[in-house]
Amino acid sequence: MIDFEKALLDPALVFKNPADVLHSTELSRSQKIQILQRWEYDVRELQVAEEESMRGPQTITLDVVLNALRALGAEPKDRSAPTKHGGR
Repeated sequence: MIDFEKALLDPALVFKNPADVLHSTELSRSQKIQILQRWEYDVRELQVAEEESMRGPQTITLDVVLNALRALGAEPKDRSAPTKHGGR
């Protein structure tokens, strides 16, 4: 049984990769999107840290997460903002 709350806090602790989220039969489409959006945020956080010379383990790329979101028909968030987080 998938612990949705745990997956929402840190998707990489529950899933090996975004494809595992997509193929889960225990989660609703909405839950999958929420988890993948969190994963997207986490990857963007790591990118910012790397730009600030703080290296960390990053095995999942942003493209992989975004492709998984697209596979669910999720609308991409507006990323025209000056930061990777989409903040203004």
